[in-house]
Amino acid sequence: MTDDDGRPGAGTGTGAGPGAAVDEVLAALADPTRRKLLDLLAAQGQVSATTLAEGLPVSRQAVVKHLAVLDAAGLVSGIRVGREVRYTVRPAALDATARWMAGLAADWDRRLAGIKRIAEAAERDARRSP
Repeated sequence: MTDDDGRPGAGTGTGAGPGAAVDEVLAALADPTRRKLLDLLAAQGQVSATTLAEGLPVSRQAVVKHLAVLDAAGLVSGIRVGREVRYTVRPAALDATARWMAGLAADWDRRLAGIKRIAEAAERDARRSP
């Protein structure tokens, strides 16, 4: 489930496909301001960049730039209403990333269960030996 360089992806190394989408979501979510923007959008619904900027210690222009990154990752979308653009959360990309993470966690759970079985078998064998 990782590219050759260890990043999450489809293993193609080309930057295309579902793995690239997960990469974009994780990169977008790496920034605390963008995570805060998503929280605000989830709580407030459809909101303008001006309204979002009121709840953050950054300028409206910075908010617009962060929203562009979130939009490119498929996490938000903007709709023009009159003279302003109102943004809303798009959960599909986040859901896909959560599924990728759940698959990764399941892989680790299987590996750890295998290690546990081997360790328990070795312990039983050690007790049986004189």
